[in-house]
Amino acid sequence: MSEVEAATRAEITELGVAEIAPGLAELAITLARHLDETGTPTSAAVVGRELRATLDKLRLVAPGKAEGDGLDDLAARRAQRRGA
Repeated sequence: MSEVEAATRAEITELGVAEIAPGLAELAITLARHLDETGTPTSAAVVGRELRATLDKLRLVAPGKAEGDGLDDLAARRAQRRGA
């Protein structure tokens, strides 16, 4: 497996979108494979642009990850001060 293809597969796995958008995920892998195999700068630029656009679409459909915000941090500090 080539370098860009491996990185693309890893990103798809990390995003958890293979089940949500299997067609887009497969398209991204195919584009990554073509990018690794292309020998001309013009082809690489075109394929790279399409790969980036496809990955952007996959990021949009990816399930959100729960991350703390400022209020969560404030509540955690308050609980820590109160010994909770």
